[in-house]
This record gives sequence, structure tokens and C-alpha cells, in this order.
Amino acid sequence: MIKNKNFLKLLDYSTEEFNYLLELSSKLKNDKKNGIEKKHLLGKNIVLIFEKDSTRTRCAFEVGAMDQGANVTYLGPSGSQIGKKESIEDTARVLGSFYDGIQYRGYAQETVEILGKYAGVPVWNGLTDEFHPTQILADFLTIKEKYGKLMGIKMAYLGDGRNNMGNSLMIGAAMVGMDFKIVAPIDLFPEKELINKAQEIAKTTGAKLTFTDSLEDGVTDIDVVYTDVWVSMGEDPGVWKERIEKLLPYQVNKNLMDMTAKDSIFLHCLPSFHNQKTVLGKEIFKKFGIIEMEVTGEVFEGKKSIVFKQAENRLHTIKAIMVATLA
Repeated sequence: MIKNKNFLKLLDYSTEEFNYLLELSSKLKNDKKNGIEKKHLLGKNIVLIFEKDSTRTRCAFEVGAMDQGANVTYLGPSGSQIGKKESIEDTARVLGSFYDGIQYRGYAQETVEILGKYAGVPVWNGLTDEFHPTQILADFLTIKEKYGKLMGIKMAYLGDGRNNMGNSLMIGAAMVGMDFKIVAPIDLFPEKELINKAQEIAKTTGAKLTFTDSLEDGVTDIDVVYTDVWVSMGEDPGVWKERIEKLLPYQVNKNLMDMTAKDSIFLHCLPSFHNQKTVLGKEIFKKFGIIEMEVTGEVFEGKKSIVFKQAENRLHTIKAIMVATLA
């Protein structure tokens, strides 16, 4: 259905194609769990380019590829000449002649778009500053497993609505007909041009998109509460103070979750800063006196939180992307 197609951003895909990837993800997950998985990628070679470090994305691509019989090369932040001694265009053409598929995780969306234009093989976006499409597939598979559907599900995203997760969740929600809200300070809403694109998609699917700075309007009777870190990888650490001041009222805590639907769930793309068990968590506490940031430990470890099921689904959805575009 989408063989040889790049996976660079959700805007490049139809609702039908997106739903096909979700169905394939579910099938591959069930096959793996039942010990009947077939290897569709035997003899294939893929390369993973990481300008930004990762746990879930790297492991999902590596395990998914190996489950399917493919060989994997990992190029870390210092592992290639891309953008240093060799242009992105030239790198794309070289790697495209060696490999059957290329994953890129880094900063500029423009970089992955150039790779996709020149490589001649499928290129997959593992994350850029603007979009995180592989994460959305995992999120929506998790939601569908919980509720049995996506259309009409009420979801609220709290935090920096301009980041790659806010952007991508908004587009994905529009594609599948969700009732989606970004709950944040007004100056942290997504760019107007992207909102307009999402609204155009919503007209065709029946989705409802809302942007509000009111917690009561944003989370009352919501099915899915979603948040992300307040400062993205690569941003100037100097923005932490301002971001904490703006977003602390939007922290996901017990009082907020009590406003949501009775059977609501909590999602987070991880990593999460909900305690002081990380280097950054300790630094933030030392500088700002904050023990928990975007979500409290009580919610993160609570029964509404299914973030580790969500994380596992990164494997199955990323595997589906590789199988659908290469097999």
C-alpha cells in the first residue's frame, strides 16, 4: 500500500494510510506475542542516523529490524560526516546506494526532507524539532487498545503546544477524527499555519480542535491526558526558568486527573521528569526547587498511567513502518 514511501511527517499521509499502519502494527504485535511472526525483511539493510540521542527510538528500530530479519547500522552523533565534511544530499545518495532504508533522528525537519528527496530509498523520521510521527502511531495504537476506537476520543495535550509532540498530536488527531485540545498558555500554541492545515484535515474527518489556556475547559471529562517535557532536547538551557513559570500551572497532578473522565488514561512520550532520580531532575531541584515537573510521581506511577504500554508500542509501530515501506 505504501511501499517505497518516505515517512517524514503525518501531513504526507492519508487517513486511510495512517489507519493501515495502525492495523499492521496490531497484527505484528499479536504475531510476536503469539510466536508466529514472519520475517518480511530478510536480506534488507537499514541505517540509523542519530544526531540526537535516544532510548526508545533506537531500540525500537534495532529490535524491530532484527525481529524482521534485517541488518542494522547505527551512526551516532559523531559517527558520520553528515553536514560536516559531506552535504546532506551527498550523504543521502551514498547511504541510499548501501541501504534499503534510512532512519534520521535530529534537529531540522529540512534535513530529513532532503534525505528523503535524494536517498532513493524509504527514509523515516525518528524525530525532528518540528515533528515526531513515529511516536504518534504508538500513542494512537495505545489509545485504540484501551477504547477500541480513535474517532470521537477526547484528548488533551498539556505543555508546550509548539513542540514536535504538540504539532504531531494535533495533525494525527485531526486525521482520525478526535476531539483534541491543546491546553497551554496562548503564546505556546502551535504555529497558525500548522493549525490551519490541521483544521482543513478536521473538516474531512469530523475532528474537533480546540486551543485553550483554561484547565477547566481543557481537561474536564477528557479521556486521554498527554504531556511532554517542558524543554526539548537541543533548546537553550536558559529557557528553563521562563518555561517552568509558564507551565507549572499545567502540571499533570492528581487534582487535574480528578477533573477528567472516570476511565481516563495518562500518556507521556518519555523520558519524564517526575522525580529527582535523574541528573537533570537533581539540577532542576537545585536551581528552582521543583521536585516534579510536567507530571507528578503520583500520577506517573498511578493506575491511570499506561506510559510503559505506550513505550512498548514504539516497537510494534516502528516495525510496521519498516515492513510497510520495504516489504
